[in-house]
Amino acid sequence: MAGPSLRPHVHWAQRHRELYLRVELSDVQNPDIAIADNVLRFRAQGHGAKGDNIYEFEIEFLEPVEPKPVCRVTQRQLNITVQKKESNWWERLTKQEKRPLFLAPDFDRWLDESDAEMELKEKEEEKINKMKIESRVPKDPFRHLKKGYLIMYNLVQFLGFSWIFVNMTVRLFILGKDSFYDTFHTISDMMYFCQTLALMEIMNSLIGLVRSPLLPAVAQIFGRNFILFVILGSLEEMQSKPVVFFVFYFWSIIELFRYPYYMLSSIGIEWKPLTWLRYSAWIPLYPLGGLAEAVCIVQSIPIFSETGKLSLGLPNPLNVTIQFSFLLQIYLIVLFLGIFVNFRHLYKQRKQHLGPKKRKMK
Repeated sequence: MAGPSLRPHVHWAQRHRELYLRVELSDVQNPDIAIADNVLRFRAQGHGAKGDNIYEFEIEFLEPVEPKPVCRVTQRQLNITVQKKESNWWERLTKQEKRPLFLAPDFDRWLDESDAEMELKEKEEEKINKMKIESRVPKDPFRHLKKGYLIMYNLVQFLGFSWIFVNMTVRLFILGKDSFYDTFHTISDMMYFCQTLALMEIMNSLIGLVRSPLLPAVAQIFGRNFILFVILGSLEEMQSKPVVFFVFYFWSIIELFRYPYYMLSSIGIEWKPLTWLRYSAWIPLYPLGGLAEAVCIVQSIPIFSETGKLSLGLPNPLNVTIQFSFLLQIYLIVLFLGIFVNFRHLYKQRKQHLGPKKRKMK
């Protein structure tokens, strides 16, 4: 059973705006600290100079203080911070002139008035310097406009590719393999719209609106548009082939994660599952998409050879024709180089966003 209440040793220090009290009690339990009528009342169970007991004290402050003290309990002591109502330097802590026996200066935190004024001056100078540095940074008057544009762009693209994905999925469940043969005629208008709009991503990178590297964006967008507009758009024979379904399907799945991620990033929001999908889904989808594009090109080569479409005839006396099918064979090499560029870029991004954080050296 605990004995009679005792006074603990209390050390104090001050700044112009704050008072610090350090109560020499360890293993403090149920501290009761309150300020009323400018008097701080303390009561707690703890281990002090007289062993494990109930300790209590009262301090009537010299000048008015705020009624809400901040208390922090550690294993060895208890710290109390009290805010002064006015910023000034007190000649003593208590209203009574004679210092109570349990109260002593905290020499670890003690400062003279001149030292405290110097500390306050340094803090004010640091604050002013920070404000000066911030004022030198030019504020972008179009920041909100740019953010609104990026949100709308990514939202429109997400909705467009979502429509493509949902439409193709529903038709696949209803029609089965028959949906492969009229994919182009059903989906091409929306795909034309989305891929034409995607050219804005190159412009966004060029003008510094986004931090994405230019080369991967150019490789992906021009590669897709070449397949869409040149291969599929100019050859009716290609538009009914099943490979079109796989090309469009893989393109749309990839964008279902990419555009929402960028839309949320533009307003400073990160959703971890979406971040993981953004930087992981490409691992199976990009090879499959690249393979579907390569198959599309291979199937179009004989058609371009037979029809001579898009072939380039040089003027006499050379009388030489450059077959477009030959250029497509060269483009197959370019396609895989473009895929390699994108793979390398996305792999670095994945390591940056999902890789283990490096520990700081001590």
